[in-house]
Amino acid sequence: MQPLPGGIATASTLAFALVHKYVDGTPLYRLAQTFERAGVPVSRGALGHWVIGSSERHLARIYDALKLRLRLQPLIHGNETTVQVLKEKDKQATSTSFMWAYRSGEDSDEPIMLLDYQPGRGQIYPQAFLGDYRGLLMSDGYSAWRTLEGATHFGCMAHSRRRFVNALKTRNKPGGPPEQALKFFEQLYRVEGQARNEKPDKGETRDHCMRRFRQQHSVPVLNALKEWLDAIAPKVLPDSKLGDAVSYTLNQWEYLTRYTEDGRMPIDNNLLERDIRIFATGRKSWLFSDTVEGARASAVVYSLMLTCRACGVEPLAWLRHVLAELPQRAGDADSNDLLPFNFPKTTTA
Repeated sequence: MQPLPGGIATASTLAFALVHKYVDGTPLYRLAQTFERAGVPVSRGALGHWVIGSSERHLARIYDALKLRLRLQPLIHGNETTVQVLKEKDKQATSTSFMWAYRSGEDSDEPIMLLDYQPGRGQIYPQAFLGDYRGLLMSDGYSAWRTLEGATHFGCMAHSRRRFVNALKTRNKPGGPPEQALKFFEQLYRVEGQARNEKPDKGETRDHCMRRFRQQHSVPVLNALKEWLDAIAPKVLPDSKLGDAVSYTLNQWEYLTRYTEDGRMPIDNNLLERDIRIFATGRKSWLFSDTVEGARASAVVYSLMLTCRACGVEPLAWLRHVLAELPQRAGDADSNDLLPFNFPKTTTA
């Protein structure tokens, strides 16, 4: 049974096309040239239909199953990045839309990374996606995330540190307050590395060990940083890069320091930001989505490819299996056995 009714593409052909576009970052026009050289003339438009058809008919089922699993995770990372859609209702072609990003924690037994295409950046989008989520939520200082009232919110220390790095770049010479601040962050991240290597006491869980170590070693550094921030805040220009860094850190202090109270929490959002950079790299090659349907399909396929990556699963092998299997199953059939973290990691293409 062909995955797309009336089409010529096999599961292997579709998997090949999807991996080339979403893992290797090959634009559709170049992918069409690749097929042409292989003696298989396929237009760019046909390739677009393959992408959208694969997503809407089959892969969205896996995406939806992963979304349900993600909501059960004790920890979720959240962020957002931009995307351009040319043909979007009530919006100009040059306007900005968004991919909202959600990621399970690094230590999760079910690694999941999902992108959700939306036309805007309002609070309604994470609220709709996560529903009444009651777990731990890591994000930057953007207020839309904090409107999820049931979640326990944590801030990203890397966002704060990055602002002081930017402040240091504006100086004509090294040193000064930005460098002083960065020494505190250096100490905090050094403690994180040491905490990862700390062995739990007898009968102590890994999470309790992390909390204990942070309370002993991170909290004194944070107290010193807070004292330094309070002292320098009245002396900096609010509109300067340094002023921005100091203001951001003080305003987010409650969320930035909360990680010391829970050993399950990371110090920053870098895990998700690394995944977003993979999407951003691909975006540089294809630049925009032509339609909303294409943007949604891209969100689905990117999500599955990034989830495969997080699970250590070879994406081409996984896609070939899933696109061959799903057409044979009823729409309401269970698909949990097809989720990437249930797929053999040793399988290769």
